[in-house]
Amino acid sequence: MILLRKILFPFAILYGFITSIRNFLFNQGIFKSYSFDLPIIAVGNLSVGGTGKTPQIEYLIRLLSEQYKVATLSRGYKRKSAGFILADETSNAEILGDEPFQFYTKFKNIQVAVDANRKNGIEQLLSQSQKPEVILLDDAYQHRKVKAGYYILLSSYGDLYSDDFILPAGNLRESRSGAKRANVIVVTKCPADLSEVEMASIKTKLKIGVNQELYFTTIAYDEFIYSETGVKAVKDIKSSDKLLLAGIAKPGSFFEYLKAEKDVCMSFPDHHHFSESDIIDIKNKSLNKIIITTEKDYVRLQGRIPADQLFYLPIRSQFLARDNDFRKTIMNYVGTSTRNGKLHQ
Repeated sequence: MILLRKILFPFAILYGFITSIRNFLFNQGIFKSYSFDLPIIAVGNLSVGGTGKTPQIEYLIRLLSEQYKVATLSRGYKRKSAGFILADETSNAEILGDEPFQFYTKFKNIQVAVDANRKNGIEQLLSQSQKPEVILLDDAYQHRKVKAGYYILLSSYGDLYSDDFILPAGNLRESRSGAKRANVIVVTKCPADLSEVEMASIKTKLKIGVNQELYFTTIAYDEFIYSETGVKAVKDIKSSDKLLLAGIAKPGSFFEYLKAEKDVCMSFPDHHHFSESDIIDIKNKSLNKIIITTEKDYVRLQGRIPADQLFYLPIRSQFLARDNDFRKTIMNYVGTSTRNGKLHQ
């Protein structure tokens, strides 16, 4: 791996130069950014995948949707559709992508839309009869054509952007200096017992700016697993024979939370589209066993595995400290931002 990184280093320098020029042109106004007259929160990362964007978006949905009309806008990664789509009862994971479809099935009081062109997606949402009051942009940190009013940057505890390098030698989509655009930086997937000393050390390592806030979260797993037909307590099925299945970037903690000695674990690439041969393989390996998967995989497997056999384990983003400060910061931004600037051409 070290040798491969050395070989790819010149390409990383070139890629970093290109992304830096692009950011410079946006910062100078040579490339146009578009802003809108409602609160827009962009959630994203500097690295490729696996930082916990979905639970962070869900946290914001829960926080905001009781008081405001909320819409999420994603590109719909790996969906088998194109253009702008507003989720409705005819939608599925293939049309929306797995994460947006998860939002749609889980939160019935919000609008869920997909569009690779975020500017067009926002305009389409604002043209609806039921206009959103807040828009959450999913995985849009590098989407500079839209200027969000508030940026939340995520970085995984085990893979901090300060320790990484730009693609293809590392996993960064742009230079570490891109972190300066963030209003808030959240270190995700932390150990639940992370000490204040280590938090301070990470703050120094990430070079948090004076006008930025830093928070730490961990993944909180539900105590129950769910299916179309019922609910089971994790403690009751922990020692049972089961098949654990995950198509996410970093499934280690998911397996660790549920695994017993004789369990079968199946791991697939992130956002994997399950083929018929995959389904046959899963069924063959899960004879006389229940199958437990992630929420994201569940929406793609539902209807293809017997309902009484297929379960999912929900997760949540849980702040290790200053949860109330984060909530107040977000609510204050939304409450005071009646506009982020007029749409300009």
